[in-house]
Amino acid sequence: MQFGITLKPDISIERIVELTRQAEKAGFEYGWVFDSHVLWKEPYPILTLMATNTQRMRLGTCVTNPAARDLTVTASLFATLNLISDGRMELGIGRGDSSRRVMGKKPVTWSQLEVAIKELRDLTSGREVQHDGQPTRLSWAKNPPRVWVAGYGPKVLQMAGRLADGIILQFADPALIDWCVGFMREGARAAGRDASQIEVMAAAPVWVSDNLNTARERVRWFPALVSNHVMDLIRQYKPEDLPPALTSYVQNRGHYDYQHHCEVESDNANFVSDEVVDRFCLLGPAKAHQEKLRALAKVGVTQFNIYLMCGEEEETLELYQRDVLPEFLKGQRS
Repeated sequence: MQFGITLKPDISIERIVELTRQAEKAGFEYGWVFDSHVLWKEPYPILTLMATNTQRMRLGTCVTNPAARDLTVTASLFATLNLISDGRMELGIGRGDSSRRVMGKKPVTWSQLEVAIKELRDLTSGREVQHDGQPTRLSWAKNPPRVWVAGYGPKVLQMAGRLADGIILQFADPALIDWCVGFMREGARAAGRDASQIEVMAAAPVWVSDNLNTARERVRWFPALVSNHVMDLIRQYKPEDLPPALTSYVQNRGHYDYQHHCEVESDNANFVSDEVVDRFCLLGPAKAHQEKLRALAKVGVTQFNIYLMCGEEEETLELYQRDVLPEFLKGQRS
């Protein structure tokens, strides 16, 4: 299993750079940044700094969407960053949540996302596309980034299986990940692809501590974040098509305030139970983290991505470097 971090760009630029350096030194192989340009700082200048302050770490958005910027802009950004980073960019993309909803706009559809991914692949490869009816080509672009698709529903996951290099699943519940991976594999089979070659990322916050009460309060915001996507699924699918373990916890969900998105101790999370927190996140002493990571690996997870935004980020990286990662990185690095 590989490991990554995701940063929420609401902290200082200097601290973002230092956390990225620390993570690479600790053995984390991926560095991701949220893309919600109204709520937080613009991710692409930050990714430029992350690239120039690392040597090996692969870098990307977790996640962007096709509607926040013109596709030619997004393609040019990634193609340029691939030059800056010597080919270390990864394109994490989804339908759009906070970056759209904070402006009163809806996410794109899964079919619009599929079309956008194909166009981004062509543009970042230097191939000509028809963009808004106009022949368009980035003649200088040569090295397309791998594409990771974020989603939960059967349709988007089947689409990811048809054409993505990886999928992004925002929770650390092995049973729910197994359910999601099944749809990705269906899509891969239908497209004649080898599903075992498609990466599976589980992304979630962690808190290493024997004090579960404190740990839960540091990460309770996360299932509230996931609930926005669950509400979308409930509107699109019949109840019998979705697992109760994913949908039942949102029954008492109130209004979600995006101005407090991904915020520790936010009122957005008041409806989230301890049981859901424990399933969706990694909590407890280091051995409990190791055990859950092994369970995630068994259902196909190839990368665990820490949402590093719960406070005490430097300490979390230190604890993972010392007490968790050595069990999973043995033999991976000389």
